Amino acid sequence: MNVFDYLTLIIGIALIVVVLLQQGDDDIQDAFSGEKSELFKNRKVRGFDLFMLRATTVLSVLLVVFILLSNVWHANNL
Repeated sequence: MNVFDYLTLIIGIALIVVVLLQQGDDDIQDAFSGEKSELFKNRKVRGFDLFMLRATTVLSVLLVVFILLSNVWHANNL
């Protein structure tokens, strides 16, 4: 394993933690019944929720980049 593999692993675990820490506004019952469907409601995200949204976005992009770098590294070292 190289450094890209380790960074991919660390970023993947961090992404899972950040997603699990986010607060959901909908109940699971509403998801299955279709009641109160406000999926595209225009809501402003502020404070900690905004930080978590940005952290999720950054970690997602970094995860994809490091997966690609890791695959290129392994392809060149065959």
